[in-house]
Amino acid sequence: MDFPMFHLDWLNDRFLIAAIAILHVFINHGLAVGFIPYITWLEQKGVEKGGKNQIVDLEWDNLIYKKMKVAFIITTTIGAMTGVGIWFSVALVSPASIGSLIRVFYWAWFTEWVVFVTEVVLILIYFLTWKNANTSLKAKLRHIKFGWFLSIFSWITMAIIVAILGFMMDPGNWNNNHTLLNGFTNPIYLPQLLFRTPTAMLVAGVFGMLLTTIFAPKGSEMIAKAIKYASKWIMVWTPLVIIGAVYYWNVMPSAMKDNMSTAVGSIEFSQYYNLLKYFIIGAASLSIILAVFAFLKPKKINFTYVIVPCLFVFGFLGIFERVREFIRKPYVIGGYMYSNLLREEDYPLYKKEGILKYATYTSVTEITDENKIQAGRDVFMNTCSRCHTTQGVNSITYVFERMYGFGKPLDENSMAAYIPNMHNGRTFMPPFPGNKKELNALVAYIKQLQQTGESLEGVQTSGVQINPLNSAVAVSKKIEETNKENDKKLTQK
Repeated sequence: MDFPMFHLDWLNDRFLIAAIAILHVFINHGLAVGFIPYITWLEQKGVEKGGKNQIVDLEWDNLIYKKMKVAFIITTTIGAMTGVGIWFSVALVSPASIGSLIRVFYWAWFTEWVVFVTEVVLILIYFLTWKNANTSLKAKLRHIKFGWFLSIFSWITMAIIVAILGFMMDPGNWNNNHTLLNGFTNPIYLPQLLFRTPTAMLVAGVFGMLLTTIFAPKGSEMIAKAIKYASKWIMVWTPLVIIGAVYYWNVMPSAMKDNMSTAVGSIEFSQYYNLLKYFIIGAASLSIILAVFAFLKPKKINFTYVIVPCLFVFGFLGIFERVREFIRKPYVIGGYMYSNLLREEDYPLYKKEGILKYATYTSVTEITDENKIQAGRDVFMNTCSRCHTTQGVNSITYVFERMYGFGKPLDENSMAAYIPNMHNGRTFMPPFPGNKKELNALVAYIKQLQQTGESLEGVQTSGVQINPLNSAVAVSKKIEETNKENDKKLTQK
């Protein structure tokens, strides 16, 4: 309401955020939080494996260095770009929610930025000084310490962000007492952290085994040892993933569990929910099977054996992120702000007086027969466009055609009767916030969309239109009139 609406009608705005965020989580969890301690542990093993006259087993150390090189390149390129990309995309698509989160978690985020900068410095030191660290045992041990420090800082970064993600799902006591401590200690924080941490370690172990099959000499003793170490790592962390998942599921609010089948994919995809549950279970099962087989027959493990479990664990992580993003609906911040970026406490006012009156960016404030379609467009942009498009992914016309029949003209009366009650049947939908005039304008606009097939342009294409009631001139005039009225009252006294 207070920001101009960026909109990608062909893609769906939230898909933009989801695509960037899921890719970033793959890298952050798999190649930072989990992979750095895995690599440091293996580097330490190289010192233990070194002979009497060796600082480190150089052949082993070179193998671990190659694996770290992959992680370093990906995290400092794609990882860095997607990290910034999350901020950029969220600021475009969901500015009100990110603004609210920054106000609540300002000092936590400030701390996270300091930790992240330290993490960047440490990863540069850790990778770029790797070769020079082999000149003396003291230098090598100091280098390994840098690896452990980097592991700790990577985990702290995730621990802070997870508090914010948990807060968005269920703020807990924060709704009654708006403090950072209440925001940080939300009921989903610890369960989610205890799930994400071993999951990151599991992904790192499977991916590390995959890299071993690429870089280590085939059939050598070194590949057998590296595969065995990876299998031990996977066997340690996989049970903790399962325990964390059960704990996380048990504390999840029932309303979110009800959204689960739709959250995994979409409304059309919900029928395959059981298949996807088996997919998630399969990721853990395949990891254990791979780890046991690799431990018993390490020389038989090759790229073909590892690639499928690797894809499964990354797929499992991606599905989890998709589900977490969806199940908190109808809220973007639980109990506080709906997914359309309107605060729950403001709904009574909007229902009474309408949303267009209070929207900063709209060309219509008073609905007439002449501007009804334009008003409907502005209502759609302000209340529906965060999750729906007109002709693209999750198209609003497709939603109603699926309900009432394809190839049939949409009936305005039916839509007008359905929209005010849609949140009762589809609990992931926020209630419609506008008044009756705005509802009629919205359904007229949706019907026109079906007839014309036109697309909705965001402000990045169509430009910005300011509500004349909320323009700087109008606000200044209101302030001036208020001041004059106050002066008059004081004079009379």
